[in-house]
Amino acid sequence: MTIRKKPLKRPARNAEIIIPDKLYFRIGEVAQLCRLPAYVLRFWETEFPQLKPVKGSTGQRMYRKRDVESAVRIKKLLYEDGFTIPGARVQLREEMKSERNQSALPFPANPATNVAYLRHELQQILHILSARS
Repeated sequence: MTIRKKPLKRPARNAEIIIPDKLYFRIGEVAQLCRLPAYVLRFWETEFPQLKPVKGSTGQRMYRKRDVESAVRIKKLLYEDGFTIPGARVQLREEMKSERNQSALPFPANPATNVAYLRHELQQILHILSARS
């Protein structure tokens, strides 16, 4: 009689990675979150300027949340979208440019009228409150 073990259930490749709300992550934690070996993350640090963890006093890599987000984005570009490392580097650079070139917030052209309107509204509220006393 042969006993078969059930195959391990592996998470789907494109399953969304949930990053905990922490200030810093060690390389082992990031590797576990991204489902990658730590040496891959160390290699990516040499290839992608966006991935620059700080090193603590003991020399341990400490990834910030944005570093973890960059690692997740790099993994998606390489493993899911089929980019090469140079192609992913260019794609990330383009994404950074588009984030910097966001349009300005639509503030009114004449802010003085806005202030005058607010002053008038505040005076009305003050009048209502003083009438109650």
